[in-house]
Amino acid sequence: MAVAPSPLTGRRVLVTGAAGAFGSATAAALRARGADVLGLDVNAAEGVLSCDLTDDDATELAVAHAVERLGGLDAVVHYAGIGLPVDSGDPPGEKVRRTFEVNLLGAWRVTAAALPALLESRSEGYRPRLVFTASGLAYVTAPFSSAYAVSKRALAAYADSVRIEYGSAVGVTTVYPGYVRTPIHRESQAAGTVLEGKVPAERLEDVITTAVRVLEARKPPRDVGTTRFGGAATRLARALPALVDRVVLARHGRDLRRGEYDSVELAQRMIRTDREKVTKR
Repeated sequence: MAVAPSPLTGRRVLVTGAAGAFGSATAAALRARGADVLGLDVNAAEGVLSCDLTDDDATELAVAHAVERLGGLDAVVHYAGIGLPVDSGDPPGEKVRRTFEVNLLGAWRVTAAALPALLESRSEGYRPRLVFTASGLAYVTAPFSSAYAVSKRALAAYADSVRIEYGSAVGVTTVYPGYVRTPIHRESQAAGTVLEGKVPAERLEDVITTAVRVLEARKPPRDVGTTRFGGAATRLARALPALVDRVVLARHGRDLRRGEYDSVELAQRMIRTDREKVTKR
């Protein structure tokens, strides 16, 4: 019996963060299904164009080059992102600005540059689409992830705006992964502000499978988690934020009492504030 071709056969896909864990694995999975894929990343590699997404001109040129090489464009998958731990009570410094430049404005720049080609896409039986990778942390917050969490919630809002303005012609999906062990967590680990165990853990395969499923879908979904639990947690956090806040704060208070942050330099003001509050009771 002949195997039906994948809906992705011959589709032209651009992947950002393509040298990273999510991007490289997704590109490989798409190629295995017959898609033509090019990537953008600060680190060039085979099939990956070097591009600093914080640079307006460089991004526009790189996307134009990718569209030319692919002969058009049917989909963009946004993975490029960084995670830098910060204290939300500090003024927004270079780490915050860098996070927004990459996580939010980088995706915005690529989308703006790619949109004309997506609107011109005439692939028979395939609706062009944009896939934005947000995070469960956009709605379920963890300590010292403020820059990352705010940038990802803003990214989700940007995706919603694109959907309202261009959704009649382009499918727009926002994906919400949980915690996956990848190099994006190195900075947090070095600072002692680990996320592992504080947010739902997922596998790399969960993210890749979800991205492929979204790209193959006849009608791309609006929002999707990368696991059933992660998707349910995100929906709950959006529908009942006060309830989720209570759960997160209770867990956070437990971690403070256990001394999990005692040796974390970034946490010292938070610890003092918490202890002063307890003393005044």
